[in-house]
Amino acid sequence: MLVDEIKKQMFAAMKANQTTEKEILRVAVGELQTVQSRSETPLSDEDALSVLRKLVKSNEESLASTTSDSERAVLLREIEVLRTFLPTSLTLDQIKAALEPVLAAIRAASGDGSAVGVAMKQLKAVDARVDGKDVALAVKQLRS
Repeated sequence: MLVDEIKKQMFAAMKANQTTEKEILRVAVGELQTVQSRSETPLSDEDALSVLRKLVKSNEESLASTTSDSERAVLLREIEVLRTFLPTSLTLDQIKAALEPVLAAIRAASGDGSAVGVAMKQLKAVDARVDGKDVALAVKQLRS
């Protein structure tokens, strides 16, 4: 399970005296344990991935408002560590290719918002891992 892999990496970081890695993984384990304690069912890998995505997003938001170079370096390293546990999402070109079957509907949509909705529905149907910003950019490029 993913939770076990995160704990294993945390202990390895402790042994290797990697402070940044150890601390962000400790935060992740804490968040995962909190989610687990609030649930009546065992924590699934999908639940764990959701927690990790939330942590990455939080660090990205902090990164946008941080001006200190040292803090930025730590946040970037933490994001990098957390992303090692997340499945990779499709690239912009891969998203465009996955949207080929609904290209006419995307172009015919009344606006970018509804076109993104059509795109997201298609991508969800094929169980594609995507970033919403990338989908919006792909839709914009396909509509132009």
